[in-house]
Amino acid sequence: MSNAAKSRKTWLIGLAALVLTGAGAAWYGFAPRDPMVAGVAECRASQETAKRLKPLAKGEVAAVGVSSAPKPPPAIAFTGPEEKPTSLADFKGKTILVNLWATWCVPCREEMPALDKLQAELGGPDFQVVAINVDTRNREKPKAWLKENGITNLAYHADPEGKILQILQKSGHVVGLPTTFVVDASGCEIALLKGPAEWASPDAVAFMKAALNRS
Repeated sequence: MSNAAKSRKTWLIGLAALVLTGAGAAWYGFAPRDPMVAGVAECRASQETAKRLKPLAKGEVAAVGVSSAPKPPPAIAFTGPEEKPTSLADFKGKTILVNLWATWCVPCREEMPALDKLQAELGGPDFQVVAINVDTRNREKPKAWLKENGITNLAYHADPEGKILQILQKSGHVVGLPTTFVVDASGCEIALLKGPAEWASPDAVAFMKAALNRS
């Protein structure tokens, strides 16, 4: 092979390598981002709220874990009032305290009056307690229990199919009931509690007021 032919062959190999490198770079540039990383980036603005909350996770809400890297919560679907299909995305623009409860769960029943009082005190255009019942046998029993116990301020949400628990067990949110987490107006999860709390206590009210940036 002549020197000219060898030079041309070397040039073609180099050109092919450049094309492949460029194609790889282009693919990398357009490849889907890691959803976890993308979610944290999407919720960067929520870090200020989380910082505001951390020193207030004390007393009756000392067990609440405030996130250092807020991210969107797992996508869950359930029914709202009048069995309307609902998801957490429907509450975007409003801070929500999501609580999973069941009538067979004694700590759940014990904290429902406090959640009802929290909704009465702070509920409004910027905040709502979203208590989701996860009973799967008798669909009327939770409604009857709420009525019998004077829980009147909470809108009724339910997941009678039991799908939410499966999703949140896989995500690590649920190890038992009750489970409560806070999602800010941007749709980012900023706090999680695995267990009960006295949600009508001064500690809890101060915590939620900080989440809402209310004085």
